[in-house]
Amino acid sequence: MEPRLVRDVQRYYPRIYLACHVDHVRARSTPYRVSSKDSALLSHLDTREPVRAGQLARHLGVVPSTLSEALKRLERLGYLLRTRRIGDRRSVELRLTEAGAEALAAGSVLDARRVQRLLSRLRPEERRHAVAGLALLAKAARAMEGVR
Repeated sequence: MEPRLVRDVQRYYPRIYLACHVDHVRARSTPYRVSSKDSALLSHLDTREPVRAGQLARHLGVVPSTLSEALKRLERLGYLLRTRRIGDRRSVELRLTEAGAEALAAGSVLDARRVQRLLSRLRPEERRHAVAGLALLAKAARAMEGVR
């Protein structure tokens, strides 16, 4: 691994974050009733790929019962689906709903308008490459976290 690549990620990521970051929000201050903590939890979920609740609890460093309460609330709001895993009825799989994806975007620490302005400074092909690169880094991060 080239040390320069590591330094480049360390240099570039904070620039993007600082350019697009907004203050953390409180659940009561958004129409989606999602706090920054809720948003952080939802950010670990995907609309297609399930995440097992036990793995997520371990990754977040919380006991399953603590996570369960947060998941119940987010499920009641319609932001995630909890289903029993096929072949292992004790295991619960989590998926983000479309409403959850909207709530996640609204509660993101990255302001959508700022991200849009950032992306608009690139040509369409550059945008696709930039987002594809972030997707690859996110995929590697997810694998590194042990959360599928």
